[in-house]
Amino acid sequence: QVQLVESGGGWVQPGGSLRLSCAASGFTFSTWPMAWYRQTPGKERELVARITSSGDAANYADSVKGRFTITRDNTKNILFLQMDSLKLEDTAVYYCKTVSRDYWGQGTHVTVSS
Repeated sequence: QVQLVESGGGWVQPGGSLRLSCAASGFTFSTWPMAWYRQTPGKERELVARITSSGDAANYADSVKGRFTITRDNTKNILFLQMDSLKLEDTAVYYCKTVSRDYWGQGTHVTVSS
């Protein structure tokens, strides 16, 4: 079955960086567009970034544009989110998701705090 397992979350100071990973299995990863979402308590999940199946194009939420980069390694079935210049408001649980179907990972916590 489809499995998405996120990792790489943690605590970081404002201005710092983190790299999230999402290991995918159970489907032909290279043919599915993928996305990262995030959620804070009391709010709905918001789309952070999305990438095409080949990785040749991506788009971002305005709030992270220029700071976050979504990439993928189709040889290893891994989705990445490089997060730089982190801000307090980036604190959230981050999820990877298949774009075409409603498959979600379990989430990884990111805390930005001084």
